[in-house]
Amino acid sequence: MSEPLFNFADKIVLITGGAGGIGRAAAIAFARGGAKVAIADVMTSAGEETVAALARAGGQGRFFKADVTRAAEVEALIGSVVETYGRLDYAFNNAGIEIEAAPTADCEEEQWDRVVNINLKGVWLCMKYELRQMLAQGGGAIVNNASVAGLKGAPTMPAYAASKHGVVGLTKSAAIEYGKAGIRVNAVCPAVIRTEMYERAVEREPKRKARTEKMHPIGRIGEADEVAQAVVWLCSDQSSFITGHALAVDGGYGA
Repeated sequence: MSEPLFNFADKIVLITGGAGGIGRAAAIAFARGGAKVAIADVMTSAGEETVAALARAGGQGRFFKADVTRAAEVEALIGSVVETYGRLDYAFNNAGIEIEAAPTADCEEEQWDRVVNINLKGVWLCMKYELRQMLAQGGGAIVNNASVAGLKGAPTMPAYAASKHGVVGLTKSAAIEYGKAGIRVNAVCPAVIRTEMYERAVEREPKRKARTEKMHPIGRIGEADEVAQAVVWLCSDQSSFITGHALAVDGGYGA
């Protein structure tokens, strides 16, 4: 195992949406730095696979099943993490979905509600209970997964763009509210990242690969580990004077 860039020895981190993709990559990155990682997701078997991946990387982790759209489950999740590990130092609120392909006038109400409930309400609920715990223990750091669609428009994805803009606004508001309490709150805003969801989309539409690569001035799409490294940096002491920031991890897409 290569030398970790960050030292998270004896630290506890919670990652929602940790069953795959960016969440799994972040879990492994934290574990390599010595953190104990709580993985939350609705997909049990994939979540347990992430825990196994942590063990292979020399780390420690545990899976907790939770639906981030349900307040009672989120409150129980934070309680279980604290009961298990004694505290919560960092949280990466990563759970989210992307299911639209219709302009604003054709967006279905059911689709709107599902996207906003998971992507925005879910982040708020997690922050609500994470912040309470961090206030009680005297500090912590939270990173929310937004998107470049939280920094600019996203045609045919109105609910997704609205939810991600909401995540950025929520991040900034909480950063102002809790900065003096020793809690930093930031967001990452990825562009197109190579995940299981992306690979499935390319299988369905092979021409998508070349098109998405051209969208990024750097000449390729991003890797999940590249977003993960931004997340762990935002939680680390190396970013101790950074809060309320929406960090684009986008290969120049937003430029």
